[in-house]
Amino acid sequence: MHKQKGLAWRARISAAALAVALAGMAPAMAAAQSRQGTVTPQAHSDERLALQKGEFLAGTWAADSGVTLDLLDAAGRHVRRLSDREKPAGALMLVAPADGIFTLRAQGQGAYQWAVTERVPLSAQHAPATAIDSPRLAALAATLAQGGTTASFWDEVAREGAPLIEPVDAARDRVTFLWRGAERNVRLFGGPSSDHAQLARLGGSDVWYASFVVPRSARLSYRLAPDVPELPGSGMARRRAILATAQADPYNAKAYPERGIDAFQTYSVLELAEAPAQPWVQARAEVPAGTVEARELRSDLLGNTRKIHLYRPAGWRPGAADNHVLVLFDAGAYLGRVPTPAILDNMIAAGVIPPTAALLIDNPTADSRSQELPPNPVFADFLARELMPWARKQGIAAPAARTVIGGSSYGGLASAYAALRHPDVFGNVLSQSGSYWWAPAGEEDQWLTRQFVAVRKLPVRFFLGAGLFESGRGGQPGILETNRHLRDVLRAKGYWVTHREVAGGHDYLVWRGTLSDGLLALIGTGKQAGKSPSLPAAGR
Repeated sequence: MHKQKGLAWRARISAAALAVALAGMAPAMAAAQSRQGTVTPQAHSDERLALQKGEFLAGTWAADSGVTLDLLDAAGRHVRRLSDREKPAGALMLVAPADGIFTLRAQGQGAYQWAVTERVPLSAQHAPATAIDSPRLAALAATLAQGGTTASFWDEVAREGAPLIEPVDAARDRVTFLWRGAERNVRLFGGPSSDHAQLARLGGSDVWYASFVVPRSARLSYRLAPDVPELPGSGMARRRAILATAQADPYNAKAYPERGIDAFQTYSVLELAEAPAQPWVQARAEVPAGTVEARELRSDLLGNTRKIHLYRPAGWRPGAADNHVLVLFDAGAYLGRVPTPAILDNMIAAGVIPPTAALLIDNPTADSRSQELPPNPVFADFLARELMPWARKQGIAAPAARTVIGGSSYGGLASAYAALRHPDVFGNVLSQSGSYWWAPAGEEDQWLTRQFVAVRKLPVRFFLGAGLFESGRGGQPGILETNRHLRDVLRAKGYWVTHREVAGGHDYLVWRGTLSDGLLALIGTGKQAGKSPSLPAAGR
């Protein structure tokens, strides 16, 4: 008797759990059916079920360990077991394999109970409609449902611009990206999604959309890719196909870095109302401009030749006591999308950083970046033993404590590794969205972080920046999470670390602001003018 009461109690608990799991389902047909009792080896218990092919059934079961629940076809043949000997109760869930009369049989020794609480025929099995979070789009959907058109909506977008921005609360906005008139699909390249988000189509209209709730401090660049080809190749080939159609948003007048020769050469810009200012990026007529000289440097260690761009600020005096040096990877990007010379000109002229020359390092081939920048001891030795001595001969030099090495993505990773291997040369790391998830083939991720754990504390200071939109996918840690992990490891070891997170993604538009943030944190003079609006109170 006590056993049967316990069994019934477990069944009620299981039924309650299933009810929660199925909450929100709207069945086209509900036909409750249940049975309970006891069976012996000589007396099983049968219940007939009339099923339609493809019909979905859900419910609960509970049974003593000596009892099994099985589904049999009209001829009494076994179709499937519905119970589980490893647990005393669970969810009952199946799809009918055919039309006909089936039997649910309890057999064995002990008590049992089962109930079918949900039945949905195949004709009623439809995924719920895509939720429309944007009030403006919900209003448009209502207009379309009443026989209206999208014409006035697109007229409004043409006047006011895109994306749509709607307030959510005191700190967040809902941003809705739009595309007009694609035939098959539209993908978002960049933006607050790290996975090339798919835009949904509003009914059968010409409106495609994707909405995100983001902090009102967000700044990002993005492109929209209509009718991306569906390729039969590998996952990476399919993912990269977005580049074939990715282009600027035709309804957004803000472009980055500027309007190119066509829409495919340009990114669109989203800057919400509280996006931090980037006060140093525009060249100023009243500020003396430094010089940029491109020189070739042959590396015996690497066996290749590359261009090094030497920036010297106005009035640079080789050997001066307060000289600083900045070393940056990916010279093309840091001379273009991130206007490093203008940033340094402005900051030095304002007195917020000391006189600072820069070495901007080219990638000699299309493949060399992925070969050299992830931790590569030969490349790190090239930096310390060939590049820096060569730069000294060009009049650009400073001790390790006044030398900053930096970059973004793989460049951030390479900066931290160079300082790990040669702290006597590089005493400051300016890492922007560093790829600290990286590991050599076959090894656990976050290899470089483990190297810092394994060695004594080094005389190196760190600026680590990452974007809130750089989270990992599929349960794997991304740039945001692995930067946080490195931060925690370094602080536990006693390092000086400034850590910044901004409402942005893997994006040069963001990095052109955090470059100055990193310089202020690492070598700033502390003058009031140097308190960039993009720098919240630091945690070090």
